Amino acid sequence: MMATNLLIALSLAAAAPSSIAAMRWEKRVLLVAAPGGQDASLQQQRRIISQWRDAAAERDLAVVEIAGDQVTGASESASTLRKRFRLPANGFSALLIGKDGGTKLRQTHPIPAAVLEETIDAMPMRRQERR
Repeated sequence: MMATNLLIALSLAAAAPSSIAAMRWEKRVLLVAAPGGQDASLQQQRRIISQWRDAAAERDLAVVEIAGDQVTGASESASTLRKRFRLPANGFSALLIGKDGGTKLRQTHPIPAAVLEETIDAMPMRRQERR
């Protein structure tokens, strides 16, 4: 199960450049952080994303996951990302980062697909992409 979730996260981020900074103007990023891979909120966010995979890809969404000290989907270290985005090491956080690099949504619980979709679809760049 964990391997499947990891493959899903990797497949969403596979076409993405190696760092979050390099993804700017190319991808929206869902940055998910948890104390470890078995965190219940992390598992729930993985399930949400796996069921929303096609819609996420359509919206140019890359998933970057920090589980403990391990990072999937970006080249930065866990400590670098936690410091840069002010993410606690002992709790769950999910951030939606726009193509402009700005944080559009920050939650301490898993973000439902409907909220991700609504937030992304309301972004000016996304509205332009849909024309």
